[in-house]
Amino acid sequence: MEIVVNAAMSADGKLSSREREQIVISGPGDFDRVDALRAGSDAVMVGVGTVLADDPSLTLDGEQRRTERRERGDPADPVRVVADSRLRTPTDARVLAGDAETVLLASADAPAERATQLESAGATVVRAGERRVDLPAALGALDERGIGQVMVEGGGELIYSLFEDGLVDRLSVFVGSLVIGGRDAPTLADGDGFTTEFPDLALEAVDRIEDGVLLAYTAE
Repeated sequence: MEIVVNAAMSADGKLSSREREQIVISGPGDFDRVDALRAGSDAVMVGVGTVLADDPSLTLDGEQRRTERRERGDPADPVRVVADSRLRTPTDARVLAGDAETVLLASADAPAERATQLESAGATVVRAGERRVDLPAALGALDERGIGQVMVEGGGELIYSLFEDGLVDRLSVFVGSLVIGGRDAPTLADGDGFTTEFPDLALEAVDRIEDGVLLAYTAE
């Protein structure tokens, strides 16, 4: 399995403002690149905080890309995956709407009644870990379901946890030409942060897209 983290951040490294509202950082050129990356992935993954803040659908924007996926024998949209230890995803969330498959990664402690409600809304609940999602085990379960490439779109807590567990293979970051600021604003990798043994990255490419720059890394 390959884990590809993709994000857009401001020039000062913020994903959003301290109010956690969605902010447009990139433009049409990067939106199309992200849609192509989604189309080439088996699954698109976010943390529950992203679902609660942005209510994304995590489906493809372009019908042509859906057609191309069908022609190669894949579902029209990648599987949608949410890391949601306590199953806080709303039953009316957009990530549960439509025909695309949705998998919620939960802990063993997540309420059984809540799991039943979300399964009734169309989700598949996969439990891994006691109080919080055990990401290596959860991704192993996805691998057993035939998911080979997972595109991770955020947020900072999930991305940090993936780096902490040594699970990230590639990182692509669009850096936009704006400053957001704020000590409480989310960054690319939040969580507790590293104090020793920082994850190493190798810069593979730098490309200008409109008024921003795309940085492509591999994890070492």
